[in-house]
Amino acid sequence: MPDYDETMEAHLVSVWRESAKFFSLGGREGMLVLTDKHLYFIQKTKAKSAWWQAIRRRQALNFMKSKDVMILHDGYDEDNLKVDMENPKNEKLNFDDISDVWYDEKDWGSVLYIEYTHNGTAQKYQYSIAQDWVKYPMKDALKFMHVDWQPFVAFIKERQRITR
Repeated sequence: MPDYDETMEAHLVSVWRESAKFFSLGGREGMLVLTDKHLYFIQKTKAKSAWWQAIRRRQALNFMKSKDVMILHDGYDEDNLKVDMENPKNEKLNFDDISDVWYDEKDWGSVLYIEYTHNGTAQKYQYSIAQDWVKYPMKDALKFMHVDWQPFVAFIKERQRITR
């Protein structure tokens, strides 16, 4: 659950998360929410589908004008985050649990890498913001956005008490 005094700093929708481990298959779509205290990956939300589609389109247009990922969307706030975090499929990370965070620019899009320990297990994921999707035979990201992950990474690193 989010802390009662947490403030959202960035909220990204249409985020495609894949394991960065060798021989991993598949990924998940969700939201990446950065607060002043935690990083959340929301794959199950109570937000309405119509809201999601409108925000996804607006976000894509926004990234065509500006690559800055430190954005917030109307219609989703700390109260919505608190409701979504009641679902155990959604993840909450403390900044100090993140052992490494960096980004890379690929020909096909921008990638955020996060290594962390969750429930005693080392995890490594890559996150990209999808622009287009294929829905058949199974949902998968088709085209990705070029964004600037630098302020996102800097925000996390500045708030870590433990540095490696």
